[in-house]
Amino acid sequence: MQEKHAKPEIEFIALMASLMSIVALSIDALLPALSQIGLAVNNLNTTDNQLLITMIFLGLGTGQLVFGPLSDSFGRKSIVMFGFAVFAIASFICVAATSLEMMVAGRILQGVGLSAPRSISISIIRDSYKGDYMARVMSFVTALFILIPVVAPALGKFLLDNYNWQAIFYVQLGFGVVVATWFWLRQPETLKEEYKVKFDKYIFINGLKEVVKHKETIGFTIISGFITGSFMVFLSASQHIFEVQYNLVEEFPFIFAGMAIAVGTSTFLNGTLVVRLGMRRLAFIALILFCSVSIIYSFLFWSTANPSLWTLIVFMSLQFFTLGFLFGNLRAIAMEPIGHIAGIGSAITGFLSTLMAVPMATYIGGFVKTTALPLFFGFAVCGSLGLLLFLWMRNVRRRKR
Repeated sequence: MQEKHAKPEIEFIALMASLMSIVALSIDALLPALSQIGLAVNNLNTTDNQLLITMIFLGLGTGQLVFGPLSDSFGRKSIVMFGFAVFAIASFICVAATSLEMMVAGRILQGVGLSAPRSISISIIRDSYKGDYMARVMSFVTALFILIPVVAPALGKFLLDNYNWQAIFYVQLGFGVVVATWFWLRQPETLKEEYKVKFDKYIFINGLKEVVKHKETIGFTIISGFITGSFMVFLSASQHIFEVQYNLVEEFPFIFAGMAIAVGTSTFLNGTLVVRLGMRRLAFIALILFCSVSIIYSFLFWSTANPSLWTLIVFMSLQFFTLGFLFGNLRAIAMEPIGHIAGIGSAITGFLSTLMAVPMATYIGGFVKTTALPLFFGFAVCGSLGLLLFLWMRNVRRRKR
């Protein structure tokens, strides 16, 4: 483990959370405005508006493949700053968009730019911590990061009601400038000279060869893809479920905030429990509960209309409570064997999970039209496949011992 940062750990956690939070702000603040943006770009199909959410993840996944290797060769700081520049350009493209295709292109490019602070922040954490302590730091970073999804939809609704949908992009850009300045002034370079990799055309191929050597990394990256994909369906379809199916336009930001609080609470608990109980045990228990909640909902409301609002909220809250024990732990487990190539390793694992998640979310989201059942059925299928793979990985680990 490398030396800890000279500045207080609380600032490190806050800064890493801020780097990740720009992604959440760029996604969640836009949710209340999807219908108006759709009308502005001459798109009348509300299901197509989900592309404005899912496609940013495509950019996040592919961008990592470029910025990850570059950060292993040229250091973390300069690549993060370049990513912020790409994000700024993409934001202006979104503001000027006159068609759905142009808006989607801008959102993909936003994702490409944001992939640098998002993925490299994980590399910076891995540079500085390892094992259960890395999972602990990741949990506290994620818990702080969750504050953004709590307030972002309400912020988006406020800007939409008092200004216009373009103002949401300007606020995102302003937040990005503040975080980029803070990062440049206060965060030291964490990649030591002896760990820098010479940049050449084989860096990705060599990194991929190293990643696939570790079954645990590949296995838990795939599990993470299942969970990310199912959660992505909620992000893209939540506006349709609550505003169209339940006719709760004004209440939607507050309902979404409640879901985010459920994730944040469990993430904070994970940070306090992971060193004592271990990231694998917590992730396994959470995955069992994730599957159980979705299967029970699918069984109870199969081929029926939506349940009452409070019934749906209870099931969703239970579902998302488990996510706080999954996101950070699954990523930490996958990264543990490849700390020596944290930049390219984070990029490849992030790309693979996104490569799974985006088409999965797009496909399942297309079924969320008249009820929320497809959302929970997707949770059940993805969670069950992830649980089966987790069990197989446990057996592989035991045989090694």
